[in-house]
Formats: sequence, C-alpha cells, structure tokens
Amino acid sequence: MRKEKKDAKNKGKPAWKKPGFQKKNCPFEDGSLKVDYKDPRILQKFTSERGKIMPSRISAVSAKHQRKLALAIKRARYLALLPYVAD
Repeated sequence: MRKEKKDAKNKGKPAWKKPGFQKKNCPFEDGSLKVDYKDPRILQKFTSERGKIMPSRISAVSAKHQRKLALAIKRARYLALLPYVAD
C-alpha cells in the first residue's frame, strides 16, 4: 500500500520530457535569417542592451548557429558596426 503523488510519474524527468514543454526553434534554421557580420540590424537582436552577446538558452539559437553568431558579432565590433559597450 504505497501512497503515490500526482507528480510521481514526472519526478526526476528532464524538462523536455515533461508534459507541456515546447522546444524553442532556432531562428536561423528555417532560412529566413542568415548570420552575417555586415548586417548589424540582425546582430543587435542577439545582443543585450549593454552590448553583451545573449546566451543561446535565452535567444533560442542552436549551438552551431550560436558559434557563428558570436564570431559575426565580434567581427562587426572590430569593424565598428556594433559597439563593444552601450553608452
């Protein structure tokens, strides 16, 4: 005679296996956006107000595209298309 709780079946499972969880889709996967250091408008969407690169868990970018995005932001900063820090 065990007492079982309602959530006992979901306890210990990772978040993506629990009901109601939806994976975020990478905005670069569908082809509508392209990572390019010459387009600061798109790159600014993935930087914070202070000029920091947003982490992939917040911006929903895949690991492959996060590496490309970080490199593109650094190149744009070097060419003065993006600021290193916000004013």
